[in-house]
Amino acid sequence: MAVEGLPELVRRLRGAAPGVTGRPAVVAVDGHGGAGKSTLVERLRASVAASGVVHTDDVAWNHACFDWADLLVDNVLRPLRRGEAVEFRPPAWVGHHRPGAIRVPAGADVVWVEGTGVVREDLAPWTDASIRVQGDLDEQRRRLVARDGDSVAQRRHVAGWSAEELPFMLREQPWRKATVVVAGTTGLDHDPADEVVTAPPVAP
Repeated sequence: MAVEGLPELVRRLRGAAPGVTGRPAVVAVDGHGGAGKSTLVERLRASVAASGVVHTDDVAWNHACFDWADLLVDNVLRPLRRGEAVEFRPPAWVGHHRPGAIRVPAGADVVWVEGTGVVREDLAPWTDASIRVQGDLDEQRRRLVARDGDSVAQRRHVAGWSAEELPFMLREQPWRKATVVVAGTTGLDHDPADEVVTAPPVAP
């Protein structure tokens, strides 16, 4: 494991896609629920001017746990590849009367696409670099309980999610595909405000 500043991490990610011009670089950020993906993405957004963020949970909301790649490509990644703005109301948002839209303004320098399952084979042609956030699964479960509660309905949701997540992860093996692996839980001393701990990939 090694401590790395956020600017150095961004340089490494940009270096994975040196030919990107006329559009934003698209960086996928994957990891289990509670791994620290959203926290890392917010820090990366703050460190890169003109960053945009897309959460796959918004694309997948009331749609499917993992069967949302086509929605993401057609309505988010394809417009970004053309250098266009994104304004997308997923069908489930319309059907359930959820207000608002998934938006990314034109002219973004980097777009961080964050969510479990975003580092996968059929999205690889649409992303320029990727991060896998990995860590202790027990700690990640504790974080999820602290964030989402531990009701019967929530436990049922988590059980259904896990039943789909395990075979998906075993098939896709995102820890092998990521440009950079970041430790979401680590005892290594660092300043989480502007540093990360990079690590060798480990299968969950």
